[in-house]
Amino acid sequence: MVDNGLKDTLKGKAKDVAGTVTGDDKKKAEGMLDQAIGKVKEVAADAKEKAEDVIDDVKEKFDKK
Repeated sequence: MVDNGLKDTLKGKAKDVAGTVTGDDKKKAEGMLDQAIGKVKEVAADAKEKAEDVIDDVKEKFDKK
């Protein structure tokens, strides 16, 4: 299973909200960091998927020849 960052994004959002509600700047910062990590993982997973699609397309073109 590919980690697409959703877990980190959701965990980060929860920490961000909790930090905001309680006035805990450290918890809010941790939440923002977790969200950023989640976003990076999402972008990496998307790029990997796109690269795999391109590879599959190239393989299909060579198999037809």
